[in-house]
Amino acid sequence: MTATDPALTALSQGWCALSLLHGKIESHIERALETRHGLSMREYSLLDVLSRQHNGPGGHLQMKQVADAVVLSQSATTRLVTRLEDRGLLTRYLCDTDRRGIYTDVTAAGQRLLAEARPTNDTALREALDEAAKNPALAPLVRVVEDLHVPA
Repeated sequence: MTATDPALTALSQGWCALSLLHGKIESHIERALETRHGLSMREYSLLDVLSRQHNGPGGHLQMKQVADAVVLSQSATTRLVTRLEDRGLLTRYLCDTDRRGIYTDVTAAGQRLLAEARPTNDTALREALDEAAKNPALAPLVRVVEDLHVPA
């Protein structure tokens, strides 16, 4: 294949459309969360991921797993966790069975903020998808997103 190959051009255009859709959605949700709850998109995502972990064997996520779940480097995740911990929204503690493992939990204040922010996130997502669906280049991607059924 060459740089002018039509298949590569189409692939590149598809990637650009997907990137554009992601950017539009993320910026719309970011503005809504920041304005109404003082949360960034990354902070919301981290609280959301951590709120879904459970107690018991294998129930808590280690920092590397958290970093993978929120698509950040481990160092960026550590800084994000520290910011939320400083705000009283998270706590950190050592794993009982492996002292190298550090776990995080959402505090009661973090749970309350997340519960308040979830409807804002969902509404902003819907608004961003509805707006993107008006763009003929993005409409097929919006339909794919709407039809996704990802297991919890």
